[in-house]
Amino acid sequence: MATDRELMPVAPGGPWRWLGTVAGGLVYLFLLLPVLVIFLSAFSPEAYPQFPPKSFSLRWFQAFIDNGAWLRALQVSAWLLLVVTPLTTILGTTAAYALARLEFRGRDLLQAFVLSPLIIPQVVLGIALLYVLTGAGLAGSMLGLAIGHTLVALPYAVRTVSVSLASMDRRLETASQNLGATPAYTFMHVTLPLIRPGIVAGAVFAAVTSFGEVSVSLFLTAPGTVTMPVRIFTYIDQTFDPVVNAVSALFIVLAVGALVLIERTIGLTKAM
Repeated sequence: MATDRELMPVAPGGPWRWLGTVAGGLVYLFLLLPVLVIFLSAFSPEAYPQFPPKSFSLRWFQAFIDNGAWLRALQVSAWLLLVVTPLTTILGTTAAYALARLEFRGRDLLQAFVLSPLIIPQVVLGIALLYVLTGAGLAGSMLGLAIGHTLVALPYAVRTVSVSLASMDRRLETASQNLGATPAYTFMHVTLPLIRPGIVAGAVFAAVTSFGEVSVSLFLTAPGTVTMPVRIFTYIDQTFDPVVNAVSALFIVLAVGALVLIERTIGLTKAM
């Protein structure tokens, strides 16, 4: 006859599951700790970053608002975000659809070319763009920056949309056309809704890549077209005070807000 101890249910995984939970928590803490340090030190009233702050103040947030150079850099980055994100999403979606649905000679070569900015060092890409855009008279202009950021962000949109296209059932498109729908109608009302998570994910990656791009922007900016990441980079090189932490804290809040918005609309798991 079995004893009570033998009949007791054993927790799945046992100590290994507990160890994995602890290890995962430590990894998350390791990733989150620098963000918390930057965020909290932004509220320090001292003239240098201090963690933990002895008191809380909005002094450096006010310094950011009162500084025209910071605001101009923010305007440039915001303009690029509004231009590059939809442009990259449209180009990435159409390119991914063509590569997934069309059969033509050199398709693999074209796909490798589109995805090449992922493997080419950013410094090399920035130098190449500087030479090309200087010859075209676009170096240091907003159009030149938009071209550079689109080129860097395009592979992310292509990859995410390609994954959605590969996972969808093509029989749905065939059934739509067999019922009399045109290819354009099928794409707009069948294909597009099914690959929407990939499109949204590509737009998110494009926005994040454009807003945080430093390496290529360093070669393409001029005094009147300095982006926010380049401004932060040069500012830290010359001096360092908590205004940089305040800018970072604002970006952290915006990033968290974007994640919450994506989760509430289509679901973060589907988008990413």
